[in-house]
Amino acid sequence: MTVVDSLPGVATRPGPPGGAFGPVAGAVAPGTAPTAPRKPRRISPGGQVVSSFITILSVTLLGFSLYVGFGSRLHHARAQFEAYADFRQELATATAPVGQFQPADPDHPNAPPTLLKPGAAVAVLTIPELHLKEVVFEGTAGAVLENGPGHLRDTPLPGQAGTSEIMGRATLYGGPFARIGTLAQGDTFTVTTGQGVQRYTVLGVRDAGDDLPPPPAPGAGRLVLVTATGNPFVPSGVVRVDADQTSPVQPSPPRPLGEAQLPRSELPMATDPSAWVALVLFGQALVIATGLVSWARVRWGPWQTWLVGVPVLSFFGLAVADEAVRLLPNLM
Repeated sequence: MTVVDSLPGVATRPGPPGGAFGPVAGAVAPGTAPTAPRKPRRISPGGQVVSSFITILSVTLLGFSLYVGFGSRLHHARAQFEAYADFRQELATATAPVGQFQPADPDHPNAPPTLLKPGAAVAVLTIPELHLKEVVFEGTAGAVLENGPGHLRDTPLPGQAGTSEIMGRATLYGGPFARIGTLAQGDTFTVTTGQGVQRYTVLGVRDAGDDLPPPPAPGAGRLVLVTATGNPFVPSGVVRVDADQTSPVQPSPPRPLGEAQLPRSELPMATDPSAWVALVLFGQALVIATGLVSWARVRWGPWQTWLVGVPVLSFFGLAVADEAVRLLPNLM
């Protein structure tokens, strides 16, 4: 018979043949207090709100970068799709604008004429060498150029006598004029207006400081395409493409709006200071909505909060991004 000695405070177990014994695994050694399991650290409700607030604002800033790079391109594509369909109908019904005034309303023939609203479609620019086909809008402020190239309002429409000017963005909102600097002398393109198809031949490309081409002959037409040059996100100047009209010159209606009445926001590389008001209001709304969503996430739960909060935050975030872009140069 084998005798097993027990030591005080040490649990024993039967060992293998030969009389070897050892302490049971997990047993507490003599004089050692048991260790309590460590509880996970919990973040206070206030800390959760602050953490959610910072996370949402960080995602919003990332969303602004994505909007500038990709979302603005979608904005431009949609605006062009809708404007092209509407302008085709105006051309078919002979109601497309041909000057600075709104086309006459057949239901109110005696109504006084009113100036054409900025953003109204006035032409379709087609440049085969660049595979470019863009609806041109009236006005050259940043808000108008988000939709596509814009016609400088104090110049005649393409096809009419004098020098017409069309501006377009080089980077944001699809950058429709990004490659006009690659046009060469002799290249041809067309501009379709309410007065028909106008044809042009490129004279050359000039940067700031280059010599001006000879002025057009009296009664002749010329078109200048304008965009930004330099770093895509830090433009340093303006590039212009001069083209002479080779199709018959069209009649020119009176133009009461001159250079003196033109807002500075419509000049090349100008910004739109009026965007500050909307930017501040939408920015405040975004901050308030972010705070409410952060609080609701703690009190209400994450899934319910995101279901309601994501559309609200997306709306205000896009509004802030759209207004902020208007503070950048209009040709960027």
